[in-house]
Amino acid sequence: AGKTTLARSLGGTYFDLEQEPDRLRLDVTWAQAAASRQLVILDEAQAWPEVFPRLRGAVDQDRRRNGRFLLLGSVSPGLMEQVSESLAGRLSLLELAPLSWGELQERQRRRFWRCGGFPDGGVLSSRAFPQWQRDYVSLLTERDLPTWGLPARAPTTHRLLRMLAVVHGQEWNASQIGASLGLSYHTVNHYLDYLEGAFLIRRLPAFHADIGKRLVKRPKVFWRDSGLLHSLLGLPAGTDEGELLSQPWVGASWEGFVVEQTLTALTQADLATHAYYLRTSDQRELDLVLERGTELWAFEIKLTTRPSRDDLARLNRNADLIGAGLRFLVCKRSAWIESDQQFVGDLDGLLAFITRLSRRR
Repeated sequence: AGKTTLARSLGGTYFDLEQEPDRLRLDVTWAQAAASRQLVILDEAQAWPEVFPRLRGAVDQDRRRNGRFLLLGSVSPGLMEQVSESLAGRLSLLELAPLSWGELQERQRRRFWRCGGFPDGGVLSSRAFPQWQRDYVSLLTERDLPTWGLPARAPTTHRLLRMLAVVHGQEWNASQIGASLGLSYHTVNHYLDYLEGAFLIRRLPAFHADIGKRLVKRPKVFWRDSGLLHSLLGLPAGTDEGELLSQPWVGASWEGFVVEQTLTALTQADLATHAYYLRTSDQRELDLVLERGTELWAFEIKLTTRPSRDDLARLNRNADLIGAGLRFLVCKRSAWIESDQQFVGDLDGLLAFITRLSRRR
């Protein structure tokens, strides 16, 4: 996601803990590094679990000094099974997403949805897509995920990733996926935990409320990066947005892209939310429900430049089920319309609204 490049731009002393020479250098110079007034950057910290007890000791010796160490890792701390020291109370966690909508120029935004947000994956230079994504997935399945503890053989993992691309935006059915792989649903759910902890997959839980209707309880699954999704679905090199729009799965792809960019923007704006989706047994649905304290936001996501009155009426009917205060119809229409807590327009307008909201706090 560019975390190493960003961290090194801050200066300080850098150690790549996947490299034995850097481990040795840190081991020999630990006393000086821990006492230094310079920032100490420990990249891929999960690769050397022995450093965590040392960090705890160094932090405890001077608890008043903050910001001495910057730890980078490619997995959630929950997957660091060999790391016995959690550094609870001594560590602040920050999730760094790939490039997001607000960080890109207009010409880059035109290929962002197609190529995804990884800096080397095509959003900055479209020639890289989809070969970069294919190489990235291959290395993950053959090297990184087994190193982090995923107990599956690389061919099985790769088949699972392809199946997850096919069911992107759908309700999660572990039994169905497991039957296709010859695995139990318990095992498939366990594997999905790893993929979620590696920031590849997002599970969007179902919203629960007493609304007088039966609600779907299964989560939805989304690929967090649209470029990885599109490469696994076989989108060829040189595809423009027109060809992307002709794919049978394009609606689900657009929905996941909008969900991910919305949640990324809220995180960057430091607006705490809980995210869900809503579906009733009679197929009434909200693509995204955000819970902010006692306030609910309801979203309908449509891949169209001409949303209809029926689309807005359906959004309002479904939002009324849960008493949502703000209602958003997110589409490809460039004009952003706000009226009586209802908002209609494109992703750019939605993210600008979130930015304005964060500034009013």
